[in-house]
Amino acid sequence: MTLSESWKNQWRFQLENDYPHLNPNTRESLIRWLLGENSESLETLPPDQQDRIKQGLNFRYRILQQRYLEMSPEKAYRNLMQRLGSLVILRQKVRLWVATSRDRQRQVVDVLQEVVQEMLNSDRYLQQQMQWISQCTSNQQLRNALLLTTVEEYCLRPIRNQPLLVYRFVNYLRRTQRGGLTQVPTGEWIKQLSDEILSDETDETISLFDHQAVSHYEDEQYFQTQQNQRLAVQAEFEAYLIKNVDPIAAEWLRLYLQGLSQDAIAQKLNLPIKQIYRLREKVSYHAIKNFTLKQNPELVTSWLGTSLSEHRLGLTSQQWQEFWQGLTPTQQQIIERLKAGETLETIAQALTLKITQIQQEWTTLYLMAQNLRNQSS
Repeated sequence: MTLSESWKNQWRFQLENDYPHLNPNTRESLIRWLLGENSESLETLPPDQQDRIKQGLNFRYRILQQRYLEMSPEKAYRNLMQRLGSLVILRQKVRLWVATSRDRQRQVVDVLQEVVQEMLNSDRYLQQQMQWISQCTSNQQLRNALLLTTVEEYCLRPIRNQPLLVYRFVNYLRRTQRGGLTQVPTGEWIKQLSDEILSDETDETISLFDHQAVSHYEDEQYFQTQQNQRLAVQAEFEAYLIKNVDPIAAEWLRLYLQGLSQDAIAQKLNLPIKQIYRLREKVSYHAIKNFTLKQNPELVTSWLGTSLSEHRLGLTSQQWQEFWQGLTPTQQQIIERLKAGETLETIAQALTLKITQIQQEWTTLYLMAQNLRNQSS
């Protein structure tokens, strides 16, 4: 049996479990779309590249499951716009451009729709994918779901640590932005605006027409806000540890956030290394069990190196695979939505559950990961 046939059988089993009510032809169309036009060439690829492709197929399938499959076209399209609009850096760039343009009534979603439509009209990769989707199925609703999934996955691809959609937006501005007195519409007054703003931090000015400077200023403001929030929560968490756990726990947190290793912290506190590791797990437990749920679930855990989005809950690749296979479908949805940046309240609404149920599930998931970490150590 070839690798392509093996993967097809695995996806048949997966789809039969996830969607037993689907028509067999529909499931075959999904498998064909997932594996792509050149599935027969998988055999010639090195094992590490095969693993990356497999991870990419799982990621694409989860996108399809969560937001597009069996959704009405209107709902599916709203899900796409909501997902792309949740990109913080893109939303900031769009809002800045709208604020400095003549048409200040436009919303972020309006600009996103134009950028995505232009990509569908001119992007060679998306046009190739549309042709491939048309070969995979003749069902219009399924074609729509597959296309929106492809658009989301393509727009979120990281290019130099930024989503591809950010660069497409910049290209869109370069092609559509008009300047000069010859472009002033007839019948409108010419508005004279300052092309500079004064920085809050220094006496230097920043040109509104220097996109690189604006982007740098905007990023600096964002990271400064994040840093202030982290410092505030850190102080609050330290007070919590002193009151509810142990003053040594607060001291461990301060040293850990300075970048010291566990061995270095043990020397600083003059404690055995085993006690330091137990202290780390105790701080981690209280962070997620009692404190973090009331703040930002990613904030404290990112300090501890056990965040979901950045560190996969502190698990190795093998541990993560074991962890993921032990989850229920609901728990997997919670994990995926948290990784996508959704809040616990939003997840509770989407899954029609109470916020307390989501909090309990998240606590259970974190403690499951903690048990896996403890087993390895």
